[in-house]
Amino acid sequence: MTSGELYLPNDDSIMEEQLKCLDRLYDFNLTRPTELEKRGEMLKEMFAEIGEDCYIEPPLHANWGGRHCHFGKGVYANFNLTLVDDTHIYVGDYTMFGPNVVVATAGHPILPELREKQYQYNIPVHIGRNCWIGAGVVIVPGITIGDNVVIGAGSVVTKDIPSNVIAVGNPCRVLREVNEHDREFYFKNRKIDWDNL
Repeated sequence: MTSGELYLPNDDSIMEEQLKCLDRLYDFNLTRPTELEKRGEMLKEMFAEIGEDCYIEPPLHANWGGRHCHFGKGVYANFNLTLVDDTHIYVGDYTMFGPNVVVATAGHPILPELREKQYQYNIPVHIGRNCWIGAGVVIVPGITIGDNVVIGAGSVVTKDIPSNVIAVGNPCRVLREVNEHDREFYFKNRKIDWDNL
């Protein structure tokens, strides 16, 4: 599963392990909003790694319930984060996900005969530190996103994105670098009031 080679995901031993993870994810998604401490403890059990002060708003969807996910500290995910975590997903500290984001590591061969037999491959995804992944973004297998990146809402990320940029669109492309203008304005013509922050 984690080698990048073609394999059959419906193997009985794989399915048995996966169902255990999905049962735990089901329990997580049924927690009450007031059960923050319980959610935090569950995420520590479910994820490969999860740092302090992470918050994931249910419902969370994940093929393996987070088993192959490595989140740094202070990661925030709004509702309906979908992690196709058939292999590893790495997310740096303080990264934020808007609602309805999809991070996919699994793919299927182009050749129809192989898809008919249900072959699959998995390639890791790396998302850097202090990124903002906007609402409805789709990140496909094998992508690396650098640090301090903003991915605009609705973008489909099909190629690597370097650090310190704003990238948007389908396919997602670099719009511009994060610059001095961003030190003065936080949204359109709205100025940052540094004295009160």
